[in-house]
Amino acid sequence: MAIQKILVVDDSPTERYFLTDVLVKNGFSVSTAENGEEALTKIKADKPQLILMDVVMPGQNGFQITRAIARDPDTQDVPVIICTSKNQETDRIWGLRQGARDYLVKPIDPAELLAKISALG
Repeated sequence: MAIQKILVVDDSPTERYFLTDVLVKNGFSVSTAENGEEALTKIKADKPQLILMDVVMPGQNGFQITRAIARDPDTQDVPVIICTSKNQETDRIWGLRQGARDYLVKPIDPAELLAKISALG
């Protein structure tokens, strides 16, 4: 099934705007959350088909939220792509261990992001 609904989770308004702009221009329906707690609420309400997750946020970080999504039977089928400025290989491995399907380092390349979404769909 092709991915249509995407939730962008990032505490940076600039990043949320950038990712939303890229996705909407490519035909996706996008909702956003500023932090992990808001993301968990929106995931339960909206059931997005993909989540783009920042790591460094106030409250719970993106690794913790990704782990919560992966462990919840209601949400574990929703893929998470981590989109973060954390560019160390250990961060990437840790993110994937938490349940993320993929890991992108900011600044996000729109073509690479769209290719990864396409590969999931």
